[in-house]
Amino acid sequence: MAERIEIKNLSKNYKSHKVIENMNVTFPGGKIIGILGPNGSGKSTLIKMLAGVLQPNKGQILIDGEPVGVKSKAMVSYLPERTYLNPSKKVSDIIAFFKDFYADFSPERANAMLEKFGVDPQAKIKSLSKGMREKVQIVLVMSRNAKLYLLDEPMGGVDPAARDYILRTIIENYNEDSTILITTHLISDIEKVLDDVVFIRDGGIFLNDSVDNIRTNYKKSVDELFREVFACC
Repeated sequence: MAERIEIKNLSKNYKSHKVIENMNVTFPGGKIIGILGPNGSGKSTLIKMLAGVLQPNKGQILIDGEPVGVKSKAMVSYLPERTYLNPSKKVSDIIAFFKDFYADFSPERANAMLEKFGVDPQAKIKSLSKGMREKVQIVLVMSRNAKLYLLDEPMGGVDPAARDYILRTIIENYNEDSTILITTHLISDIEKVLDDVVFIRDGGIFLNDSVDNIRTNYKKSVDELFREVFACC
């Protein structure tokens, strides 16, 4: 499978604080990849640079051979860690906006997922619970036929009973040639859907391996290895 993402000598700092430092890594197509690390390790910063929300201080990011910009953003479906939905809008209004804004957005898929989640399309965002708002955001992101999905803590505010359904939603609603990058602290919940994992430590790549190799070589689950590696963090 061809490389979906190429990251070369990437660095990002905020004033004197280095968040990402000289990172080099590639991610293939057709994989679900967990980007894991303790708070402050640079996970969300990396996702934001891939989405084009932040600019690196140094280095290059290529998505399907294109630098981050107008062309790459058309291939990327991004779920930020914090809600971005207009609280005064109805869910149906936002569905209509996404249909007009994104050529690869499927309102039929979105409405089918909303029904399964028990979300009323006529409800205003401000009337929904935090968990319901996050479900709406996941629906919006996964209703696009994107080449790259960037999911930053997609289950952070969702009750445990809904997590399995959200994982199924993610798996069932993306093209098998696409790449999904997921940041999460809920490793034990999500590792069953991951193909590969990347551990980020101090702004660099500490480990980049398949879930199968980790279980074979370390005789541990991803969650157990993460706890061992980052015991001090």
